[in-house]
Amino acid sequence: MKKIIGLTGMLFLLNLSACKKNSEPAAKIEEQTQKESIVVKTYAEISIKEGGHWEGREYLDGSFKNVDSIKVPSEHTDHSWYIRYEGPGWESNKIGYRLYLDWRNAIDIFGKKTDTMVLSKVGLDGFDSYHEMQNWGSDILKVGKGLGIGSIGRYVNKQVLHFNEVDSTFAKTENLDNESVVKVNYFGWKTNNQKTNLTSLLSIASDERYTKHTIQSSEMLEGICTGIVKLNDLPLLQKESDNKKWGYIATYGKQSLVPDNLGMAIFYKKETISEMVEGEHDHLIVFKPTTTAITFYFLGAWEQEVNGIKSQEEFLSYLNQKLDELNQSDKLK
Repeated sequence: MKKIIGLTGMLFLLNLSACKKNSEPAAKIEEQTQKESIVVKTYAEISIKEGGHWEGREYLDGSFKNVDSIKVPSEHTDHSWYIRYEGPGWESNKIGYRLYLDWRNAIDIFGKKTDTMVLSKVGLDGFDSYHEMQNWGSDILKVGKGLGIGSIGRYVNKQVLHFNEVDSTFAKTENLDNESVVKVNYFGWKTNNQKTNLTSLLSIASDERYTKHTIQSSEMLEGICTGIVKLNDLPLLQKESDNKKWGYIATYGKQSLVPDNLGMAIFYKKETISEMVEGEHDHLIVFKPTTTAITFYFLGAWEQEVNGIKSQEEFLSYLNQKLDELNQSDKLK
């Protein structure tokens, strides 16, 4: 017996068939729309020159191109003009940082007056243009002979040794959904007639000022340190409690290059610390010798950022909130 389908049934089947045919494109359109609506809040990059040539310590001509990773050329040093803004950069929607990928190995701060990503354009209009105030902001930290904020050195005989002797250095960047990462491997870092391989992992999360910095040395060396550069004789601010795991050091005041208010801080886990030292150029945190990974956090807070912190009281309140979070969960998200 044949089954007869009425007009209503035929219309239903036609509509069902049309829905099936259009469902896949509709899903793709929806997925694309969702991707386009995502607001990017972190970014990391490294950009090198190509098409030019080396003359001694300087790279002449050529144009910048972003790369995922590099082995730093043996000719490269400070002001070689080879790496755009002299090293890898990373940013959130609140602040930006850069690492001098040469013997200085210091970390500098880009103050941002916008909550959009800017690093991809920084330094394209002239190597030192970011030292002048732009619509997006500028370089706001005078590093000088110091470590800047949160970078690594080695404290030996009352001196901070930088990265003057390294067999080879590799750097790479990665941009994930909610964070961006810079990884640097230093092979054969020589200080005080001792060598080690050091890994440095720097990551920044969306909507945050801090950088999470995890370091690991292949050798148990005394004196590996981090710190905050000393500027304008500002007092050191400190907080830690006997019954808590974490503490911080910080400075606050007119210490930006503008000049205006800038706060800087490092959060450290007390069990990883050997001593606190007042160096010639930096407030120093010296780590205990270990081959185990060490994690700490550093940050800058500039008063001109969007909804920026504008007083020492606000800054300390902000730091204390982050300290409470660390002492409760042993990490920042």
